Amino acid sequence: MSNATPPGWYPDTAVPGSERWWDGTAWTAHTRGYATVPQQPVGVPGPPAGGSGGGSGSARAVALVLAGAVVVGAFVTGAVLLGRDDGTAPAGAGPSAAASSTPAGTGTDAASGDSPAPAPSPATDDPALLVDQLNGITLPIPDGWERADRSVDQLLTMRTKGSYDCPGASSSFCYRGTVTTRTPGGTDATTPEALAKEDIGAAAERAYEEDLVGRRTHGGITSHRQTAAGEVSVAGRTGYFIRWRVVTAKGPGGYVQSLVFPSAVGSESPVVVRYAFDAGPDGPPLSLMDTLTKGIRPIGDSAASGGVGSSVAP
Repeated sequence: MSNATPPGWYPDTAVPGSERWWDGTAWTAHTRGYATVPQQPVGVPGPPAGGSGGGSGSARAVALVLAGAVVVGAFVTGAVLLGRDDGTAPAGAGPSAAASSTPAGTGTDAASGDSPAPAPSPATDDPALLVDQLNGITLPIPDGWERADRSVDQLLTMRTKGSYDCPGASSSFCYRGTVTTRTPGGTDATTPEALAKEDIGAAAERAYEEDLVGRRTHGGITSHRQTAAGEVSVAGRTGYFIRWRVVTAKGPGGYVQSLVFPSAVGSESPVVVRYAFDAGPDGPPLSLMDTLTKGIRPIGDSAASGGVGSSVAP
């Protein structure tokens, strides 16, 4: 099994609008916003605190440093263009970051003077895959489904194509099936089983009780019952799932499932995948939950398959 996700900045699904540095082995504590502001070059003096005599000398120093920076920039640009012309990637063309936020070990090798060779980033525009770069996994997008470019809760989401008026709030749009990935937070639970048991209630409420602005899109949940639970193999790791059948005041209700498993990369932090399928003839077949679970793969690995509990009973 290959988990060769290259070092780089990837979207942090736990903190919308930010990116986290992956060092090639594990997630680091280094984060940044999507829009970074260039920092002042180290060693460039600021304006003098007063007086005109020292000011001219400082100004000349600034001019010389900036002129040198321009020459270096022109040299680097030429090297990049040459690298592109001969079809090779220029040395050091990987993700860049300010010195204060770049993890140790990703810069230039002091002994050899060489930068790590860049590797291709995981493809995120494949219409057949939902790529979770933060957690290092991909999910297959079924026929008739689409990747949501934007979601209200800023989570990585795929859903059935075409919406319908929610039965409990006609001004809202509902989907017959949705799947989201997330990283758990604000919990003391550590095992997949404990996390799944903790998450399933929130998953049901989010799908069929209230949306993020308080609208009861299905009239609220009137009852629920557990239909399945147990260990399941996901991307070569043992996880745990819980599935509920929820009955709603309006509409057909549905099925929700919380699946938790260790990430296939880095420190194996837990990943939560939530499923919500409408019940009834218009909803997706329940067996699709099992198919999607079996189709979860580490990024760059198309051969990982289930082991313990890989067949999930409805």
